[in-house]
Parts: sequence; structure tokens; C-alpha cells
Amino acid sequence: MSGKNMEEKVEQATDRKNISLPMSRVRLIMKSSPDVSCINQDALFLTTKATELFVQHLALSSYKNGSGKETNTLSYSDLANAAEESETFQFLTDILPKKILAREYLKSLEEMEKVDDNL
Repeated sequence: MSGKNMEEKVEQATDRKNISLPMSRVRLIMKSSPDVSCINQDALFLTTKATELFVQHLALSSYKNGSGKETNTLSYSDLANAAEESETFQFLTDILPKKILAREYLKSLEEMEKVDDNL
């Protein structure tokens, strides 16, 4: 890769117009933390860009391993599966839990109670 090509990629990545997420929303989320009092513009930009890249990576990984390739879609279950199966996204399992039907949940509760009663 030539030096000029690398410079173009860096320029494109740091272009403030090349962001999809609204920086004002990211600032609002950052300010909601009691530990944050002042936010530098560069820090805001980098946090916004990093968040955007993370969401893209999550979506791409979920799509590649998901069931929506045939229909060209990405569903919640694809995201939940990626969070559960990938070590990279393991920390998202609380935020993206697999959906289960109420009757399946009640059945698992009954089974857990039976196990507890046997102890």
C-alpha cells in the first residue's frame, strides 16, 4: 500500500462529514454520566466514530452468521445470536437476550422449582 493511498484513507476516516451518528446525541449520552463534566470536541468525534464502527462491525458479523442472507435482512435474533455465540460480543448478552415464548419460560421455571424441591 502506497503512502499516498494510506494518507487518503486516514483523511477519509477523520473527515467529520463522514459520520452517520449525530454527535449531539453522543454528547448527550456522554454527559449523562456523573463522571463527565466537560467534553473535548476531539474526544466527542472519536467516540462517535468508534461507536459507528462498532455498530457496523456488530451488524456485519450478525448478518454474515445470521439467517437473513437469503432475504437480505438483519433481525433481532441475528443480533442476539451474535452476542451469545461470539466472544467479541459476549458483553452484550444482557442487552440483547434471546427471545423466548412465555410458555417456554414458564416451563423452565417449573423445571427449576422441581430441581430445587429435590434438593
